[in-house]
Amino acid sequence: MMHLNLFLLGAGHHTAAWRHPDSAIERMGDISYYEDMARLAERGKLDAIFLADGQAATNVSDSPRWFLEPITTLTALSRATERIGLICTISSTFFTPFHAARLMASLDHISKGRTGWNVVTSMFDAEARNHGYESMPAHAERYARAEEFIDVVLRLWDSWADDARPLDRSGDYVRKDAVRQILHHGEHFLVDGPLTVPRPPQGHPVLFQAGASSEGRELAARRAEAIYAVAYDLPAAQAYYSDIKARVKAAGRTDPVPILPGLVTYVGSTEEEARRKQRELDELLPSEAALRQLGLYVGRDCSGWDLDAPVPALMPLEDFTGPKGRYATVLRIIETEKPTVRQLLGRLAAGGGHCTMIGTPESIADRMEHWYRNGGADGFNLMPPALHSSVGDFIDHVVPVLQQRGLFRREYEHDTLRGHLGLARPPRS
Repeated sequence: MMHLNLFLLGAGHHTAAWRHPDSAIERMGDISYYEDMARLAERGKLDAIFLADGQAATNVSDSPRWFLEPITTLTALSRATERIGLICTISSTFFTPFHAARLMASLDHISKGRTGWNVVTSMFDAEARNHGYESMPAHAERYARAEEFIDVVLRLWDSWADDARPLDRSGDYVRKDAVRQILHHGEHFLVDGPLTVPRPPQGHPVLFQAGASSEGRELAARRAEAIYAVAYDLPAAQAYYSDIKARVKAAGRTDPVPILPGLVTYVGSTEEEARRKQRELDELLPSEAALRQLGLYVGRDCSGWDLDAPVPALMPLEDFTGPKGRYATVLRIIETEKPTVRQLLGRLAAGGGHCTMIGTPESIADRMEHWYRNGGADGFNLMPPALHSSVGDFIDHVVPVLQQRGLFRREYEHDTLRGHLGLARPPRS
């Protein structure tokens, strides 16, 4: 079956979504806003909800992104839902392994085994300066730290045996031989352990990763249990998919490791209606804010660019030190579509260059099925341009088509995120 996650961000992934008269911008700090969308996603039988995270409030006047802290939010959502998975982002650059392991183990217990963690290395110097760094560590150093971070977290989760607590009121609360220190003395971390939280219900919350650089792909191939991807079109998706699957096999793994490209959808009863929904949002986009967003993607000041001229020459991918996956997508859009700056801004306004599908429920399901059956995706990370109207359009109209075609579940068969993704519960190492 196809896997579908819902990526919740601000008032929607379109930069101008908050400006739309139907947006719920006034509810950004209201947990019931997120509860409503979580219940909607669960009604559609989606695998999981995903919350990203950022460690700096840059360009806050342009568009809402971060408001409530993700783990806190997902803890609340775990009480408002029953089956859907709950995935949040953890920065291996700014968290410590003990802190991350404790938070995620607690959320897995609270949700009864529905947790996933998206490990990132963080990207921007503005984030670093909020955590005691002058600038971000070098790319290779960040990935070396991430590798060690993951190893320590997994060992902390395994520091308790599954049956460590016999719950015999006449004996010890915990069997003395069932909890152990890990005594990790590494290059980046010093952690004695054991964890203060018993082993999570899933053994390990599911590890997601989004590796685009060579180091990122290698880390994903060795460690990730599911992968988020950036793919502008099917050829790009196929190239990434085949490369990652080959790396997973070369790493000696037999896990399924589902790959989920981001997907922006505009759904209408006709294609014209769907395109009207896109135009409504694009027309609300201030060019100044859009140029600032583009500057984040390409690592340079774009404020003086002529909107109706071709996009100026950009540096080669190998010289770019920011998030390479999104930058590679921008380069591909420019190479393929040869847009003006104004056209590129519209293309990037929702999803930052992720695949965009516009049309009827049937035509969107057609394209999703084509990607799924032709080595482009094991499913998708849905990035609704506007919340929560775009979510409702997808759940109410596209999901039933996928279900009728036998491509997506009609009911949940499992209670844990591992179960939804077809992943085995890892034994204690």
